[in-house]
Amino acid sequence: MSENEMIQNIVKYFEEQIFQNHIEASLKVHSRLKSYNINPIVVKYLSKVLEDKYSPEGVAKALYYPRVLGTSINTSFGTRIQNMFVQLGLAEGSLIKGMDIEFFDKVDQRKKWCQLKSGPNTINSEDVNPLIRKFTNTINLARTNSAFKDIRNADFIVGVLYGEADELSMHYKKIDKTHPVYIGEDFWYRLTGYMGFYNKLVKELHSSINEINTKDLISKGCESLANEIKTSPLFDFS
Repeated sequence: MSENEMIQNIVKYFEEQIFQNHIEASLKVHSRLKSYNINPIVVKYLSKVLEDKYSPEGVAKALYYPRVLGTSINTSFGTRIQNMFVQLGLAEGSLIKGMDIEFFDKVDQRKKWCQLKSGPNTINSEDVNPLIRKFTNTINLARTNSAFKDIRNADFIVGVLYGEADELSMHYKKIDKTHPVYIGEDFWYRLTGYMGFYNKLVKELHSSINEINTKDLISKGCESLANEIKTSPLFDFS
């Protein structure tokens, strides 16, 4: 597959599986009150912050905005990217617990077992040692039963989808001392074999995003949720 074909396939996947799904969920799922677990104290406070009063519109915004602009798209992004690599033939799904994909590194020509992460600050301190321990135990087991020939610590990696090396958190830097953490351009180069692929992909995605019709998306979803809140026995606006 040529570099341009690969970029266009990824852009199409983003358009259909990530962006469009997010838009549909924003209008059909997140605009429904039943999709939320509501903290009555916090939601009233946030309504006051947003609208300077406790109102259906304020409650709707307090619920809808963080879901649609944060949790929903971030969760979808992480899950679907993993599926995308497999569906487009860039990698294989891993059968090893805790690993997301497997692929042949186009730089050193060695097979890599990879756990995917979204960005340079997307791991907590308490997750670092368990991740390293999981990698180590898997490698030791493989060496014991000769499942993998000539396996090395550097074959078990963390792939960070976006960002720069100098943006990596101290937690990722700790992992990198034992197992490589490849981020942004470096990760995509090793995955695809094309130098500069990451920046070209980002540019094409930006062009694609500019063509998406999102007019009134937020207002429609929020208005629908507010109308349901007005008649819900969960709230008293009197």
